[in-house]
Amino acid sequence: MLEAFYRQARDSYYSGRPLIIDDMFDKVELKLRLYGSKSVIKYPRCSLMRQSTYSDAEEDFSQVLVLALVWILLLALGCSAFVIPTILALSLSLEDGINVRLLSGNKYPFDVLAMLSSTLSIGLGYFICYSIVSASVQALKGLWMKNLVALKGSCPNCGEEVFAFAKTENSILVPHGSQCHVCESQLEFRGKLEQSVSKPGHRYVYGRVYLVPRGYPTRGT
Repeated sequence: MLEAFYRQARDSYYSGRPLIIDDMFDKVELKLRLYGSKSVIKYPRCSLMRQSTYSDAEEDFSQVLVLALVWILLLALGCSAFVIPTILALSLSLEDGINVRLLSGNKYPFDVLAMLSSTLSIGLGYFICYSIVSASVQALKGLWMKNLVALKGSCPNCGEEVFAFAKTENSILVPHGSQCHVCESQLEFRGKLEQSVSKPGHRYVYGRVYLVPRGYPTRGT
């Protein structure tokens, strides 16, 4: 029933005699998206009332996965930056201490220089580790909480697929300016997070790619 109403509203809209206003049309379209309807159009189109050209944008899970893998590798690198120097420093200090004790009969297993060297190595490793691990954890947390989402859509001007990362604030995507890599048109990604109907507790990313008229500044670039 809702799909039939949507198709009727869409056809009348393109014929120049819209049945409903743009906001109501958008709500019907979003509702169908949440239910996974195949009737929702995704190709570039124009709004007669708003005088804007846009296309749909959706979450790109492949980009999110790639970015998450990069941060996981950096997290592993940060941990190794602390663990490996610590193990090497302690082993070298222990070896030097044993050698000094065997050669000179010193009662102390560690010599001062060896202890100083190991302390500096451990301190440097901890500093590098903390910086990398902290940034990695924050980035992975942002991806998990959808504070940063990857979007993909079609360029409203040439139809080529375009991509962008956008931040979210209070379930609203911060407008993100971009440029088509083919026709070099100025674009702006907008959208919001909606609760999924079919998957309770899961948030659904819905957005659009707008064609920015020449001379107008883009936001979030």
